[in-house]
Amino acid sequence: MQLIALTGGIAAGKSTVGRRLAELGAFRIDADQLARDVVEPGTPGLRAIRDRFGAEVIRADGALDRAALGARVFGDAEALADLNAIVHPAVRELAERRIGEAAALDPDAIVVYEIPLLVETGGRAASSVPWGLVLVADAPAELRADRLVALRGMERAEAERRIGSQASDADRRAIADVLIDTSGTEQETLDQVDALWTRLTARETTG
Repeated sequence: MQLIALTGGIAAGKSTVGRRLAELGAFRIDADQLARDVVEPGTPGLRAIRDRFGAEVIRADGALDRAALGARVFGDAEALADLNAIVHPAVRELAERRIGEAAALDPDAIVVYEIPLLVETGGRAASSVPWGLVLVADAPAELRADRLVALRGMERAEAERRIGSQASDADRRAIADVLIDTSGTEQETLDQVDALWTRLTARETTG
């Protein structure tokens, strides 16, 4: 089994890369989706959030009120640390379970785990997963801000603030084994992913 960490800044094209790898046959795990899964109604994660932040962060239907929770932790480092202490271990446990499921289904599986904040959470050294490859979707910050404005309707200042709150492009490049340049057309990005897949599957074939 090959374990690949896929990361990149906001609007860098991680999802495009991840989707293509899944289309080609990879087992895809999305950290953002796992973070939603571990706070679904009835989960220990949601109960822990309710215990820490109160019933006001729970909607009438029992689901997490993300806006209310966001307002509680915004600008409060201690509250944010408490939230991360609830969510991050649960996500890590679920990710390890999903990786185990992939290995059970196919010992030769290529598993791609999309982790937007890989650098911010300590990188490869801090991870409990033995990544065989760190893949970075890479595009200049200015272009990513353009995408946030055009595709997500953000104000330019908010787009730049979001980008500035994350790790720098240089920090992400420093941990990359492979860079996918996503600054061109979508097809140019897909061509790079296809070429990477050819190398990965050749590695599986040769052992």
